[in-house]
Amino acid sequence: MRQSSLLAGTSKGLVILRPQQDHWVISDIQFSGLPVSMVFSDPRNGCWWVCLAHRHWGAKLHRSFDEGKHWEEVPMPVYPEYAQDSKGQRVQLKKIWAMQQAGPDRPGGLWLGTEPGGLFYSAHNGDDFELVEALWNHPSRKDQQQWFGAGRDHPFIHSIEVDPQDSRHLYIAVSCAGVFETRDGGASWAPRNKGLIAAYLPNPNVEVGHDPHRLLICQSAPHVLWQQNHCGIFRSIDAGQYWENVTDRNKLAEYGFSLAIDHQNPLRAWVIPAESDERRVAVKHALCVCYTEDGGKTWRAQRQGLPQHHAFDIVFRHSFAMDGETLAFGTTTGNLYLSTNGGVHWNRLSSNLARIDYLIFSSSKSA
Repeated sequence: MRQSSLLAGTSKGLVILRPQQDHWVISDIQFSGLPVSMVFSDPRNGCWWVCLAHRHWGAKLHRSFDEGKHWEEVPMPVYPEYAQDSKGQRVQLKKIWAMQQAGPDRPGGLWLGTEPGGLFYSAHNGDDFELVEALWNHPSRKDQQQWFGAGRDHPFIHSIEVDPQDSRHLYIAVSCAGVFETRDGGASWAPRNKGLIAAYLPNPNVEVGHDPHRLLICQSAPHVLWQQNHCGIFRSIDAGQYWENVTDRNKLAEYGFSLAIDHQNPLRAWVIPAESDERRVAVKHALCVCYTEDGGKTWRAQRQGLPQHHAFDIVFRHSFAMDGETLAFGTTTGNLYLSTNGGVHWNRLSSNLARIDYLIFSSSKSA
């Protein structure tokens, strides 16, 4: 029998929730008072990872092999001396945005996405990391300078998706640059942004310069990818060769950050819309989740149990999680909601948390 934990990375610590009979309860709080910028649970070995974004000490990486009972600090990745920004200044790691396992055939392999736009790889379960030079030196970044920050000083890699059928095949999403693909384990990279729209640029159809907010690959059908983009919602059914704009025609499911998909049914997806780039609040101050079951042809709002008046909540890119038909999301105002029936009805688990930046389910063997 397996039991899930819900890990919420907040601006004031890591909150751990576990199911108890017919509801979920907060069972523990780790790193109390410290901002958590990234949470990852490795399905291969059960290891929990947390990155802390200390305002004074900078980013710090920790791991636990016993579900948070004990933590050990791991040395942070370091950019080599040759890694420079567009002004010729040596860059330093500002933030860890994402971590991903490298596949069952690479049991110690881990990918790490960072700001300022570097992808790191560890072959030894995080004991050491090396910068993926082929991506750092990609011509679109180094020579053409088409990578740039999205509301931040530098670009950042926030999504890393590994093909479940081929560990050498993966995608990363960069804000701002777009989606990049490698089929040789990171030795070479190609942009995969055809069909996307960059409405904020003079040429909205540029090859590089897009702002994906979240990228996911369907585990049962890895040729299907979804992204919640700065300029809408897009879906690819040919492994990223072309992206179809599946933004809601009624303009409700349009702008937002977060995304969840059904890994058994490539036609199902959920997004949580915000008013706009300029006004980042719930649409008309009514919190809702938008759901499609036909690949984005139509969308419908799921509102049961969610506040429909005076709601200022938005949901960041990593604050929406799914485990079977159970979905959960956390908001910028510290509200945490959960649905056990695919989003038809939502229950609020807490309204007293700090801003929620990361949310994941972690399965472990129960005693």
